[in-house]
Amino acid sequence: MPVPRTVRLGDRELTRIGLGTNRLTDTPENVDFLQQAVETGLDFVDTAHLYTGGASERAVGTALAPFPDDLTVATKVGYHPGSGRPEALRAELEESFERLREETIPLVYLHRVDPDVPIEESLAVLREYRDAGRIEHVGVSDVGVDQIERARSVVPIAVVQNKYSLAERKYDDVVDHCEREGILFVPYYPLHGPGSTRDKLTWLLKRSPCIVPIPGTLSLDHLKANLAALDEG
Repeated sequence: MPVPRTVRLGDRELTRIGLGTNRLTDTPENVDFLQQAVETGLDFVDTAHLYTGGASERAVGTALAPFPDDLTVATKVGYHPGSGRPEALRAELEESFERLREETIPLVYLHRVDPDVPIEESLAVLREYRDAGRIEHVGVSDVGVDQIERARSVVPIAVVQNKYSLAERKYDDVVDHCEREGILFVPYYPLHGPGSTRDKLTWLLKRSPCIVPIPGTLSLDHLKANLAALDEG
């Protein structure tokens, strides 16, 4: 039976394979790649305040802002210890808005739970921005079920992003929890381990209808091959 090609994120519809940009730098070649990728049918781009010292966000903003209504761009803030403090998160968020050239970001994750800051305190900042209309959806990354539920006590959590692949299934319980609760699960490093790219992506798409992999690439041909996995099975 064919796997679903799309999922819902609130009022948005996402194709179930996105693009990770942790190696993306702000060069004319990469700006052109992003523009061609969206023209090809890509509608979900994942970046972070941390990636390539901010150049990944700048490239996304240069290439794609103002974001079309059918393009979902996600970023992440608060990776390093100490950056989960409210004042640090606000500073990173404002830099991300500037780099992405947008007043509203479709999806923002807390990149890591700060070991020195209660998750509720960090998520209250993202709730503040969500309530102000500057963030549409809130996500959390590298979390267990208990942390997801603590986060949900503060703000609706739409997406969880954890390391997960056919070869590394530590978070099977989180995938199952997300499916039950109507939360999207975005695996990072989805192509980890042996086997073909096509087989690994197909397995993830079949593993749960809530899964949306974001393999990283700087090649339009590789991106097209990744998206072709949606037609498998």
